[in-house]
Amino acid sequence: MNKNKMLVSFFIVSESIFFLMLILAYVNFHRSVTEGPTAANSLNPIKTGVFSLFLLASSLTIWFAGISLKKKNHKMLCTWLLLTILLGVTFLFGQGLEWVGLIKQNITISRNVFGTTFFTLTGFHGFHVTVGLIMLLILLGLALAGDFKGPESDAVESVSIYWHFVDGVWIVVFSVIYLWAFL
Repeated sequence: MNKNKMLVSFFIVSESIFFLMLILAYVNFHRSVTEGPTAANSLNPIKTGVFSLFLLASSLTIWFAGISLKKKNHKMLCTWLLLTILLGVTFLFGQGLEWVGLIKQNITISRNVFGTTFFTLTGFHGFHVTVGLIMLLILLGLALAGDFKGPESDAVESVSIYWHFVDGVWIVVFSVIYLWAFL
């Protein structure tokens, strides 16, 4: 394994532990909320599920970007990177809409334990999506400038690994917050 992928893997392990702690905190405190807003009475899993599909689709598009790189198809590499970015931005837009709607209902990070754990967990994930989008924008800029002619690039592969991690974490977060509340 080359050093770039190894460093990304170490970073992902450390972030996985942090996410695990946030998820465990959410699960632990989930049962203690007896009054006020909860996931079951405040969230719309169908609407968030639709926006989640955009994020999950972006894992496919970043994978296609990697395939385009291997085939030395520079134009398609740029196209798939751009589409990945647009799908990620669409997901963040959906999360922003949800946050604004909750805040309008006076559901905030300081309202109760649900608000604290929900906004912390989804905000931390949103931060990671934003960092991933910045990395993807840098890759796209470099690709448009003529870098990444293929068939391999440590940068593209490392960012792809990170992006798949962000998507995988969301599957767990969505399952715990949105689906578990309605079981």
